[in-house]
Amino acid sequence: MPKRKAAIAVGGVAALGAAALLLPNANASQDQNDATAGGAAGAKTLKASDASDLAAQLQKILGEAFAGSYYDSGKQQLVVNVVNGDDNVVVQAKKAGAVVRQVENSTAELKAAARTLKTKATIPGTSWAVDPRTDKVLVTADSTVTGAKWDRLESTVQSLGSGMATLKKSSGTFKTFVSGGDAIFSQAQGGNVRCSLGFNVTASDGSPAFLTAGHCGVAAKDWSDSQNGQPIATVDQAKFPGNDFSLVKYNDPNTQAPSEVNVGNGQTVQIGQAADATVGATVFRMGSTTGLHDGQVTGLDATVNFQSETDPNGVDTVTGLIQTNVCAEPGDSGGSLFTQDGSALGLTSGGSGDCTSGGETFFQPVTTALQATGATLGNGGAGDGGNGAGDGGNGAGDEAGAGDDAGAGDQAGAGDDAGAGDQAGAGDQAGAGDGAGAGDHAGAGDQAGAGAGDESGAGDQAGAGGDQAGGGADPADQSGSAGHQSGNGAAGDGSSSLTGSH
Repeated sequence: MPKRKAAIAVGGVAALGAAALLLPNANASQDQNDATAGGAAGAKTLKASDASDLAAQLQKILGEAFAGSYYDSGKQQLVVNVVNGDDNVVVQAKKAGAVVRQVENSTAELKAAARTLKTKATIPGTSWAVDPRTDKVLVTADSTVTGAKWDRLESTVQSLGSGMATLKKSSGTFKTFVSGGDAIFSQAQGGNVRCSLGFNVTASDGSPAFLTAGHCGVAAKDWSDSQNGQPIATVDQAKFPGNDFSLVKYNDPNTQAPSEVNVGNGQTVQIGQAADATVGATVFRMGSTTGLHDGQVTGLDATVNFQSETDPNGVDTVTGLIQTNVCAEPGDSGGSLFTQDGSALGLTSGGSGDCTSGGETFFQPVTTALQATGATLGNGGAGDGGNGAGDGGNGAGDEAGAGDDAGAGDQAGAGDDAGAGDQAGAGDQAGAGDGAGAGDHAGAGDQAGAGAGDESGAGDQAGAGGDQAGGGADPADQSGSAGHQSGNGAAGDGSSSLTGSH
């Protein structure tokens, strides 16, 4: 397949701002000196990826005293929360270059709060994640959570104590952003399906492949790089709900699949490794509907309860996600979340809002997807830059449990107590055995969760053409749920190449 570049239009002031921030140094080294930074004696200035590595090391050193960490992007410092820390280990943390902050809530207490929320408040339209900056669990309800549901959620949050959790309302509606790098297309029951390619990878058998969202992979089996083109790739593995990732193999084993993200206007960012996200770090998202946008990581181990679109009374729960304030819209699902220095972080899952009003957006950690599928990315292996499934201290990939998602909801392991793996009811609710074997998902929706017809849209997929048909290249082809259609997908539609970019 010829390597074609897509000239993706980066529209809007926010997108142009992201491009200005990213592109001048897209492939440049960001070496930082170790001089003392202002505000904390002895604290080192660090780039975000180094801060993530340091956080993982300090989590091991501090043990139970470790209560999360975050990156102060303004000062370029790692801030580590400590509960009842022994003076000796606190001194070690400071010598290592971190800013040490004494907090009230331990990691165990915050995880216990998340478990309570999972048990008592798994309500469609809700989410929660640990915010190390406030040392609390941040609980969010979208516009659909009203009446008795709101009362139940509010009561549960209050029962945790005022110092343990905060509750806020989102004006939008939590949904998967199907319809976002380069556009990929498929046909499924109900109409056209449109998503975004996340990152090119090498599958465990050495064949070229790419990662995208799981709710895309359970909706359709065969994918093309043009709206009405012949399929060029086939779903090999897909997980949704529970996790939200798919491994899709190129049909031609000679396909050139460079490890880079197409950020528009002929510019690319080379992707060299996968890494765990760090709260406070600046990140970039690329999607075929809205182009390039930037923002910050606001939470880790996030749990999102999407309203099931195959069961009016059901919930599709996804756990262990990265939460950000980067905008996204229908069509951006599966798109790349990455850093300026070329670290792959996540795959766009869903959220609320849009790129006009903003909102919350959630991403499947790439480290989890790589470990589960056995695929490799860039110059490294499945966990490259990720320090293992969840040892990023911040809970970045806690729910991963390496390959534990081989069964529908079995990733309830590793991070289940963080509200991330709590999702035992997430993939499990899809029907415990539905996604039993990794390869089971190669069938359009056979792993999905709602039964025989899931390929039409499994979980949040919105009935195949539903929310992902929106944001599409041709509004006339949008056949799904009107509430999920974007119609503004000029960027990259129909002309993008899977081999050249994402």
